[in-house]
Amino acid sequence: MANFSLEDVKTLRERLGTGMVDTKNALVEADGDLEKAVEILRLKGAKGNAKRADRSTAEGLVAAAQNGNKATLIELACETDFVAKGDKFVALSEKVLAAVVAAGATTVESGNAAPAEGKTVAEIIADEAAIIGEKIELRRIAVIEADNFAIYLHQTSQDLPPQVGVVVGYTGSDADTARSIAQHISFADPQYLSREDVPAAEVEKERQIVTEISRNEGKPEAQIEKIVDGRIGAYFKQIALLEQEYARDNKFTVAKVLENAGLTVTGFVRFKVGA
Repeated sequence: MANFSLEDVKTLRERLGTGMVDTKNALVEADGDLEKAVEILRLKGAKGNAKRADRSTAEGLVAAAQNGNKATLIELACETDFVAKGDKFVALSEKVLAAVVAAGATTVESGNAAPAEGKTVAEIIADEAAIIGEKIELRRIAVIEADNFAIYLHQTSQDLPPQVGVVVGYTGSDADTARSIAQHISFADPQYLSREDVPAAEVEKERQIVTEISRNEGKPEAQIEKIVDGRIGAYFKQIALLEQEYARDNKFTVAKVLENAGLTVTGFVRFKVGA
């Protein structure tokens, strides 16, 4: 006769979120000892984690928090959107973000090593992965220091948690405009703040490409330089935030919108899940 009750099975399932069959089998193996059954289920899940190590994590969520003059953005990744929108995964992301912020972690390595509930972030992620049955990983961390922040988290689908996250550091007092710039970044995906921030090697590579394109189009050699300069200007409008046309009103550049609002963007970061 089993040394456990249906109530024990229910208690363990609510505590760990494990399946009925696995929970019963663990209690049988543990001879009704709940804590031993927890160990058995954790161990089984840990073995599963090892098998999942090479699997792809293309889903997940982004989360952000401000702490004083720092703001932190993280991406927590999983395998399926079904898990990404689950309460357990969202709750895990909140624990991970809080631990990362409290530890002042700025890299995935230091984030995984951050203390959390008597363990490390890596350990609580591994525990949750064992229960959920998917590979879960802290994929990215970014920290910005600034006087003020605009944080924008965008849901690409109503039934999913935020998939695009933007943090903008700025000086000035117009919080509404700052938030609209964060929204613009989520949509326009600039790679750099200004044209001066674009590495010279990247600009030169682009110049070579558009020069070759212009010649292949049969443009007169005397006009090539002017045409190339125009195309390089268009290139900057694609990748440099301040050069971009403002998403809400393309008659203005982002630089002009910021100037009119008395704002200066000192830095920004954008994460998109799986990108």
